[in-house]
Amino acid sequence: MFRSKRMAAVIAAVALGLTACGGGGAAAPQDQSSQTLTLGALLAPKTFAANQSEFANLSPFYQAVYDTLIRMKPDGSLVPMLAKDWKYNADKTVLTLTLRDDVKFTDGTPFNADAAKQNLERFKAGTSPDAQFMAALKTAKAVDATTLELTLSAPDPAFLNYLSKDASFMQSPASFGNADIATKPVGSGPYVLDTAATVTGTSYSYHRNPNYWDKSLVHYDNLVLNVYGDQTSLLNAIKSGQLNAANTADNNTLTEIQAAGYKVNPLQLNWAGLILFDRAGTTNPALKDVRVRQALNYAFDTKAMLQSIGQGYGELTTQVFPPSSAAYDKSLDSRYAYNPAKAKELLAQAGYASGLTLKLPSSALMGNTLPALITQQLKDVGITAEFTDTGNNFIADLLAPKYGVSYMILEQQSDWQLINMKIAPGAPWNPYKYEDPKVDELINKIHVGSTDEQTAAAKELNKYIVEQAWFAPWYRPQSSFVTDAKTKVEVQTGNAYPFIWSFSPAS
Repeated sequence: MFRSKRMAAVIAAVALGLTACGGGGAAAPQDQSSQTLTLGALLAPKTFAANQSEFANLSPFYQAVYDTLIRMKPDGSLVPMLAKDWKYNADKTVLTLTLRDDVKFTDGTPFNADAAKQNLERFKAGTSPDAQFMAALKTAKAVDATTLELTLSAPDPAFLNYLSKDASFMQSPASFGNADIATKPVGSGPYVLDTAATVTGTSYSYHRNPNYWDKSLVHYDNLVLNVYGDQTSLLNAIKSGQLNAANTADNNTLTEIQAAGYKVNPLQLNWAGLILFDRAGTTNPALKDVRVRQALNYAFDTKAMLQSIGQGYGELTTQVFPPSSAAYDKSLDSRYAYNPAKAKELLAQAGYASGLTLKLPSSALMGNTLPALITQQLKDVGITAEFTDTGNNFIADLLAPKYGVSYMILEQQSDWQLINMKIAPGAPWNPYKYEDPKVDELINKIHVGSTDEQTAAAKELNKYIVEQAWFAPWYRPQSSFVTDAKTKVEVQTGNAYPFIWSFSPAS
């Protein structure tokens, strides 16, 4: 399944700080007893309609009110939720789920297979940026009240993951036509939105759902989500003790946050470095030579780059697959140790002993330090970097495509999502549509193979694209979620915000 260009652009734009955070300052300090969990967020939901919902930083707003068919644990493993169990047919094109029979939406409507069928179909046809999560869904059939049969147009190795995210948020079918659904969600989740105490875009107040079917997932009587439009207001709220926990925009304020008594819970969501788009040498013949691409990997003192750009928060790597991935190989994190002499040697072997020129895009939001560091590191091995300011068109110009190589921060996802976002011939972050027969063969094995075949092919694919230098990663930057002394949390593999049931009062 292919993720949309729109979604890819949004992800990348947020990573670079190219989109503004919504919302203004938060409401007055809330009750900080163990009965109330008050969280800080950087973005506010545009609507509570399940078929228009989003995930990532916005996940807690929706998880409070909507259950999913499958639940993802912090380590990324999948366990039952509204679906008690599930099973694929032999070719993984028919998924049969057995659903709970003891769940009701907050308006009294029973949850059943027909409600699940309608929600999945609506999400696929809806306007969520993640609507393509359901692209492989061909038909949904309510066999009976507790049996849901999903037929896929082709196997999708990420489909079960999608059923643990916004693609399977379950909204009461009786509320589909409600005029106020954008501000008054009707789900079966652990909390109910208190619309009277909520200020849209600023502060969202929830109360425990008294009839929730799984009491073990509810650790607080009340939940408050406050939205902050800038780092300063978020930092002030943390330092004044208004929040139990919060997401952070970057690591620049961690020293002040820790001084205020908060714990930093680190996680890794992205990788930073260069994308070597033009592997066929369409715009720059030098990039067709794997030795040139490998030289670009050897040319950077990645430890110094992490210190200068990422304040030292992160881990060095030369692979785009994350540690949580089946494709991950720890040895590949150091495949291209900094070696400018090796870079020069490879350039000479490729016929560029006298140097070459690379054109790269820049943005005002990069500042001046990053382009200067890249320019100097490349100059040290005989490569001239020519930067062009793209204004507000940075992402659009990359995906057009107008540049053969660029600095970028991109998210690390599950293997199948990552492949279809960055590697496959039709992937949005493979804008030159570069294709390699070996890569195509391995992608097909990951697509239709057995679990063992998929894992083996994923590892081989990762090693191959590292050796072929499709990318020149530097490090995995640390993202930081902070909690006060009253609160403990388990950060979530693959998501910027911990899942709502992963918060609990500290003992």
